[in-house]
Amino acid sequence: MKPEAPRPPLGATPEAAPRLVRQGTAADRAEPHPLYCVWEITLACDLGCKHCGSRAGPQREGELTTAQCLDVVDQLADLGFREVTLIGGEAYLREDWDQIAAAIRRKGMLCGITTGARNLDAERVARAVDAGVSNISVSIDGLERTHDAQRGAPGSWRAAVEASRRIAATPIRLSTNTQVNRLSLPELCGLADLLVELGSRAWQVQLTVPMGRGADRPDLPLQPYELLEFFPLLDWLKTTRLDPAGVTLFPGNNVGYFGPYEARLRYGGAQGAHWSGCGAGKWCIGLEADGAIKACPSLPTDDWTGGRLPEARLEPTLREAPELTHLKNRTVDDLWGFCRDCYYADVCKAGCTWTSQCILGKPGNNPYCIHRAMDFERRGLRERLTHAAPAPGRPFDHGRFALSVEDMPAAEGPLTIGGRSLEDVAAVKWDAGGVWTEDELRHVLRRIGRREPVVTIEG
Repeated sequence: MKPEAPRPPLGATPEAAPRLVRQGTAADRAEPHPLYCVWEITLACDLGCKHCGSRAGPQREGELTTAQCLDVVDQLADLGFREVTLIGGEAYLREDWDQIAAAIRRKGMLCGITTGARNLDAERVARAVDAGVSNISVSIDGLERTHDAQRGAPGSWRAAVEASRRIAATPIRLSTNTQVNRLSLPELCGLADLLVELGSRAWQVQLTVPMGRGADRPDLPLQPYELLEFFPLLDWLKTTRLDPAGVTLFPGNNVGYFGPYEARLRYGGAQGAHWSGCGAGKWCIGLEADGAIKACPSLPTDDWTGGRLPEARLEPTLREAPELTHLKNRTVDDLWGFCRDCYYADVCKAGCTWTSQCILGKPGNNPYCIHRAMDFERRGLRERLTHAAPAPGRPFDHGRFALSVEDMPAAEGPLTIGGRSLEDVAAVKWDAGGVWTEDELRHVLRRIGRREPVVTIEG
């Protein structure tokens, strides 16, 4: 598939469609440069999420000082960034978080926050309003029992719901985000109803990736063939529950790619927007609390740190460091496996780099792709991931999975999602607590030992 002209970044919309601030204009696409920064300002966290890629908890050693953070804000503004999202850990656990947010706004950039919201009380929400924060995205990963089990803290679901109500009552735009995995998949209908009731204006969904604590729980992520259940469900939810309520769906960068759902689910898809390759280093960057500069906030730190603030400066690092420039310059020759020979290879470039590296140990071949899953299904096959090597236990680390191809089992009985009938999934109520028992939650979330033998499958 050969594009006739440079494409908009990260699912951006054509000029005639409503455009997000972080999305590029025609002038930006002529000379691509990062527009969006996701900035971890502390690794300190008040939750213990079982899927946390950064293994957040205690703050990092050598986290940037207030003065150093304000200098970073100046550098971002000078380089033409338009939007900054503050994350953690939990951003509000750093006492100067609102000072940093206010500085971002004074420099003319939008400032958002992504939060687990366990202790996002009225005083902190008021501070966010005063600082000029424009958007707060609250993480809700299922219904009450499921969310609390994944987030590692009883009461965290109720805290997130209450914080969402506080935010919705202010000038700040409330949005929500959800990890889609084996536990949350059959609860998405009830969760969508909850988000409508809360007044969320946008919902970002992304697939759980086995990084950090998520790498210690290999039963939690979906199998690639389960995208065949997830995508039709997401399409139905968008059409029947989200669009009528004015909730904008934002599929995360690891939810794709192409096939019949691209135009229906991608933001701006109705106007012709589509996935146009990993934007790491090209349209976005990530910063860590100790100054690490990465092309994407989710990429493994050991392999993708191109420099470290304050010693390094952003401008030369973004321009020269191979860790920041490689992904935007790679070609089909850097791909392998199915993705190397895919019809969409020269545009898609194997989708999300973070996802493929955390699964298979290197980027360039991504089994989490609906086009790919449907291609195998047409041939009576499916792909399976089997845990093959554990993660070492550091922030942003990963293990490895082996990829194999097997026969698609013959369909028996009615269609299901996450092992439950379509009728049961559609009927889930947001205040029902969840579809899983405590024993089932413990089983899926059990942690493997880092030294125990694991299965190896060549493929």
